[in-house]
Amino acid sequence: MEYLNVLKDLSMYVGVSGREKEISQYIEGLFKNYCDEVRIDEFYNVCGYKKGSGDTGKKIMIMAHHDEIGMLVKSIDDRGFVKFTNIGGIDTKILLAQEVIIHGSEDIYGVIGAKPPHLLKPEDTKKAVKMEDLYIDTGLSKENISKLVSIGDVITFKTYPFELKGNKLSSKCLDNRAGVAALLDIMERLSKLSHNDDVIFVATSQEELGLSGAKIASYNINPDMAIVIDACHGEIPDASKDETYALGKGPAIAIGPNIHRAYTNKIIEVAKEENIPYQIDVEPGNTGTEAWATQVSRAGIPSLLISIPVKYMHTTVETLHINDIKNTGKLVSRFVSGL
Repeated sequence: MEYLNVLKDLSMYVGVSGREKEISQYIEGLFKNYCDEVRIDEFYNVCGYKKGSGDTGKKIMIMAHHDEIGMLVKSIDDRGFVKFTNIGGIDTKILLAQEVIIHGSEDIYGVIGAKPPHLLKPEDTKKAVKMEDLYIDTGLSKENISKLVSIGDVITFKTYPFELKGNKLSSKCLDNRAGVAALLDIMERLSKLSHNDDVIFVATSQEELGLSGAKIASYNINPDMAIVIDACHGEIPDASKDETYALGKGPAIAIGPNIHRAYTNKIIEVAKEENIPYQIDVEPGNTGTEAWATQVSRAGIPSLLISIPVKYMHTTVETLHINDIKNTGKLVSRFVSGL
């Protein structure tokens, strides 16, 4: 798979939680290259069905969310400045001086204004930035912007993916378009491997708003087991090593009460047998991922959680190592083939 190109394309599509129509239609086209049947449900979950070679009657669901964080137009003041609120978890410190796109009746470019340090009072320099104090400047008057922008329109960051040294990529929403890329890699590998069970691939919606897409898909599909692919925090200098994972050293396999112990042991065995690098992610409680919702769907679904390390999560410069996607695809495909 052309990992870099696939990731760059995926990251450029708009897919803010609750407004995933555009990205879901794009992913649907990608899934059709590998799956026997593809459909999009009412909540923009993209489901791809791949028939197994056996007649087991069992289903494996492999999911990764495709939605991203973003913002929402809240009001327009008399001078044409746009006030906004967040969709999903956004640290206001990253917002100052950002370029954004307001998706109104047409796309309008703007910047999030910041008061210059020259104009700040000494006491203001020590205060935390509040989202309600920020605004977007499009250059338009209220009369003109009101013709193009409405309350409730979605706002995204105006960024472009770019390559770093060491086989790394930086972009917005690699959490979790990286997981979607891994789904595509698994599909491609399974096309060349024998697998007895049917496999249902799901690119889910509204993960950033409370795992909604995963709850819907898990209930509707009711698989015999589930594998959730998400992002975990990549290693950075000022973060605890107990909570971060090195880039380029393989996906992180979760261990904890939310995760099925026997299947976890099995996938670790596969990693060792195939010499696939991996890391261990200790999760003593709520993983904060779709595995939390999937495990307790209907009568309970045995679930695994495999995470791709991503640095600077929920910013415009999320960064990953391409090999971690490749090794995630190899690990999960070999695990499914061996069941």
